[in-house]
Amino acid sequence: MKLLLAVLALVAAPALAVDVPSGQAVTLHEVLIDEVGTEAWVRFRFVTPGIAREGGTVDYDTAAQDMDHLCESLAIPYIGEFALMADVIVISLADRITEFGVADPDATQFIEAYRAEGDTCSWEPL
Repeated sequence: MKLLLAVLALVAAPALAVDVPSGQAVTLHEVLIDEVGTEAWVRFRFVTPGIAREGGTVDYDTAAQDMDHLCESLAIPYIGEFALMADVIVISLADRITEFGVADPDATQFIEAYRAEGDTCSWEPL
């Protein structure tokens, strides 16, 4: 996996709070673009303390609905606004900031991939 662009500018702030159906606290941490095979993958990495193993209140099924929502309400418009090429959109939630590509066994993370179909996201098995 070759990293093409580390971090895109996030409007005027280093982090962006986002509303999701579950109501949990969600902050956009970073957007990464990388090449996987011949495809461009755009990764939206969010910090969501509510999914923590200890003290968290949001389970995977609830977080999955939030990831679907984030793909359609944030990722697709973001990709359009910045004229990005995205074959695959990855939405990842982590209970803390983690370094991309570095294992953190203490972190709880949920990751899903999608393909954009117009203004909607279609789940893509990883």
